[in-house]
Order: sequence, then C-alpha cells, then structure tokens
Amino acid sequence: MTIKREAKKHDSLIKFVPKERLDQMSQTGKHQGVIAYAAAYEYADVDELLKEAEDRGEPPFLFLLDGIEDPHNLGAIIRTAHQAGAHGVIIPKNRAVGLTATVARTSAGALNYIKVAKVTNLSTTIEQLKKKGMWFVCADMDGEIMYRLDLKGAIGLVIGSEGEGVSRLVKENCDFHAAIPMKGKIDSLNASVAAGVLAYEIVRQRI
Repeated sequence: MTIKREAKKHDSLIKFVPKERLDQMSQTGKHQGVIAYAAAYEYADVDELLKEAEDRGEPPFLFLLDGIEDPHNLGAIIRTAHQAGAHGVIIPKNRAVGLTATVARTSAGALNYIKVAKVTNLSTTIEQLKKKGMWFVCADMDGEIMYRLDLKGAIGLVIGSEGEGVSRLVKENCDFHAAIPMKGKIDSLNASVAAGVLAYEIVRQRI
C-alpha cells in the first residue's frame, strides 16, 4: 500500500500482473512482488521545449509521437529530430515506449542533446500549443502530397505508431495531413523513416 501510495503521488503508472510475469521480468528472481521501470533519462516539460526554440531565436519545431512502441524506432526518431534541428520531442504517457536504455543507445547519443517531454494526452497538448501559435502536420497516407504544403513557421510534426498510424482524435486536431509519395507495392514506410522524410521537407522549407 505504501508503494502504491507513493507511485500515485508521483503520477507513476501502476500495472497489476500475475506473479509469473514478474518472475519473467526479474533478473534475480527476488522481486518481492514489485518491479519499477525508470527512465534512462529525465523528461522535460513542454514549456522547456518552447524555451529552447526561444533561446535559439527560431520558430518552434517539435516532434510529437503518437504511440511509438518500438524502442529502436523511438531512438532513431530522436536522433533524426536532433539532426534536423528540432527543439524537442513529445511522447504520450500511455501505450508508447519511454526513454529506455535501448532508446538511448539507438539515438546514438542524441538523447544527451535534445529534450523529450512526456504528456498525459497528446490531443490536449496539441490544443494548448495551438493557442501559442503552433501549427500541426501529421503523416497520413490519404493526405495532401507533402511537397504541396506550406510547413514553415512554428510547426509540430506528428508521427503515428508502426501499425495503426496517427490516432483519429490526434489526426482531427492536426491542421495538415501530409502524404509521402509512394511508388512501391507496399503501403507505408517504417515510422522512423517517415519521420525523417517529413522532417527534412520541413527543414528544406525553413531554410
């Protein structure tokens, strides 16, 4: 009860699982009924991401990731975000991977140089950032070809999960729906590759 109370006090997510699941997760087998996952890096506040843009004298450029569950994809996207000059990455609290050691490794050190914020509700965060003058574009196969969109200024790039894409509510909150031209016989790109392609169209327009 003490652990539950402390976890709730710090807004930590609590999951109840069978003892066998904890046995599988534990490296020593001596878990005493509780296992905690801690982030490999500290999370930032969304306001800190905006402050980063302000300090650099640039219009905000943020990545918002809707349900990315593969740590390798998250790490690769964080690496791309840093290289593309983004001011931060926003991820949701639930149904998505956090800043694990695997994410840190895959980011190839980028996690040391770019801030990542974790929010309870991505749609609400988008609405709040819109009030501060930001526009949002999401990856959407049925959207407008990305080269026809004006993606300059304060922009948030929204990338959906590997299987489901951007969720309906988040998609409805976006101002632009950007499609990447596809010439092959399969219908989508890997999430991290799609993020890179769209991010560098934003970079091109900002330049």
